[in-house]
Amino acid sequence: MRIFLCALLCLPLSFFSQTLAKVVGISDGDTITVLLDGNIQKKLRLAEVDCPEKRQPFGKNAKQFTSDQVFAKQIRFAEMKKDRYGRSVAKVYYDNGKYLSEEIIKAGYGWWYYSYSKDKNLGKIQDTAKNKKLGLWQDKKAVSPWEFRKEQRENAKKKRLQKQMELLR
Repeated sequence: MRIFLCALLCLPLSFFSQTLAKVVGISDGDTITVLLDGNIQKKLRLAEVDCPEKRQPFGKNAKQFTSDQVFAKQIRFAEMKKDRYGRSVAKVYYDNGKYLSEEIIKAGYGWWYYSYSKDKNLGKIQDTAKNKKLGLWQDKKAVSPWEFRKEQRENAKKKRLQKQMELLR
C-alpha cells in the first residue's frame, strides 16, 4: 500500500487534470478546436510553440503538419491558462503520449516560444531542426511569428497615421 501511495504522489498533477477530446478543427499551426463531451467545442492554443502566421512563409505548411498529426484523432490535453483572446493554452498529447508542440518544433514548423516556456529541451530540439534545415529553417531569413506580428502592427499604425495626415490637409 505504501508503494502505491508513493507512486501516486510522484505522478504529475497534470496527469490528473488531462481532458480527453476529439480534434475537429485546425485554425493554424498552433491552434486547434476540440469536441468535448456533450458536443461542446473548445479552441486550444498550443503551449510552448509559436507557428508562422497564415500570411508568413510556411504558415500553411505548419497548419498542414498539425492537421496531419491530430485532425479527427482523440487527444488528451492539460489546460495551462487562458490567453488574451480567451483561448485555453494547453499541452496536447496524442498517439500514446506524443507532445504535439514538441513534434511541431522537431519537424521545423514552429518556434520554441521561450517567452512562455521553461522547457529548455524544446530549445535544443529547435536547434537540431534548425541545423538540419527542416521545415521553415530552410529559409535563411525566417522571421519569428512574434516579430512578424509586431511588424504588422507597426505597419498598420503607420497607415492610420498617414490617413489622419491626409484628412488634415
